[in-house]
Amino acid sequence: MSVTYMKKAAKTPETETGTARAVVDEMLAAIEAGGEQAARDYAFRLDKWSGEIVLDTAAIECRTRDIPQQVKDDIEFAAAQVRRFAEAQRDSICDFSLEIAAGLKLGQKLVPINTAGCYVPTGRYAHIASAYMSIATAKAAGVRTVIACSAPYKGNGIHPYVLYAMKVAGADVIMCLGGVQAIASMAYGLFTGAKADVIVGPGNKFVAEAKRTLFGKVGIDVFAGPSEVAVIADESADPLIVATDLVGQAEHGHESPAWLITSSRRIADEVSRIVPELIEKLPATARDAARSAWRDYGEIVLCDTREEMVDVSDAYACEHLEVHCTDLDWWHSHLTNYGSLFLGEETNVAFGDKVSGPNHILPTKFAARYSAGLSVHKFLRPLTWQRMTRDACQAIAPVSARISRLEGMEAHARTSDVRMAKYAPGSNADLGMPVSS
Repeated sequence: MSVTYMKKAAKTPETETGTARAVVDEMLAAIEAGGEQAARDYAFRLDKWSGEIVLDTAAIECRTRDIPQQVKDDIEFAAAQVRRFAEAQRDSICDFSLEIAAGLKLGQKLVPINTAGCYVPTGRYAHIASAYMSIATAKAAGVRTVIACSAPYKGNGIHPYVLYAMKVAGADVIMCLGGVQAIASMAYGLFTGAKADVIVGPGNKFVAEAKRTLFGKVGIDVFAGPSEVAVIADESADPLIVATDLVGQAEHGHESPAWLITSSRRIADEVSRIVPELIEKLPATARDAARSAWRDYGEIVLCDTREEMVDVSDAYACEHLEVHCTDLDWWHSHLTNYGSLFLGEETNVAFGDKVSGPNHILPTKFAARYSAGLSVHKFLRPLTWQRMTRDACQAIAPVSARISRLEGMEAHARTSDVRMAKYAPGSNADLGMPVSS
């Protein structure tokens, strides 16, 4: 096996994590103690926002009424795509019951959570798509109350396009609140009286750290980090398209890794040459982010075989994984670790991030080894139930009693004893040797 790093990252996704932890811990403690006023104070201090936190229908209509019809149509189309995919996911799982033995029925009932918190970031960019990715998916799962939060955009309330996407996706409550204060408010039930059972949505390192810290008090989608992209490319790939797709994700932020895994030195050399040129042609905000991301986190890995490329890719467990190779079915069957897979140059990350249908809220920082992206499953609990007749109880109870006593758990065993005494008085069933000490 021969794997050569033609470009190696100077930093790792963990490099900047520690800097956020102390800030987040202090803010969460202050908001938990100070409640809504503390959250308002942070909103003013960090986002210069002193307006209403919870938006009523009139405020939403006023802020979105001048949106061009084409923008509305595009948002509605994309939201419908996401909703349709999420509904198909919901239809793929079902309640069931099974009579596993005479008189013993077992089952599963899919029950939605009651309240979901959906965070929609608005900072360097207005993330319109993140609104319907989270909200529409929660509603497709049957969540009763969906609370959506987004920061004021340049001090003037939620970005109108983001707000319209929230509305179209079906948010029940919309709050103009961003960052840690938004996550804390949804977790603690501030401004709404409804504590979120699960909080989902992407965000910066402070948002990600707040979700990580609060995990346990609330459920979360994934332990998120900066957006990641990897492209697997063989000799057949178009180096310009590969380079463009790498840069397309690097603009997310200064800490967003972009990785090329290839078996072609020609592709490696061409992409290495083209990427900096493409970055310099970007608008200032994107150029600044992409330049740092490629310099500090970008990598180019040269492999001898496609099997080596699979091994390298699975080790990265990248959030977004594009495959620009021949024999796409082979790659589809052999790759195992990724947040979402994009097969062929015709299918790129931006399509999936904005419009196609599958969710763009995905695992990062190696979490794709053991988790998947946001789906209706995150908002559903497959709750189990049992019911049995007295005859079935008499068949199960002795086994339960004996195993309990083998474990040394006498009180457990006696829950079987008392039923046998009631349902089968005088039975000589073997209930095991009572625990003596």
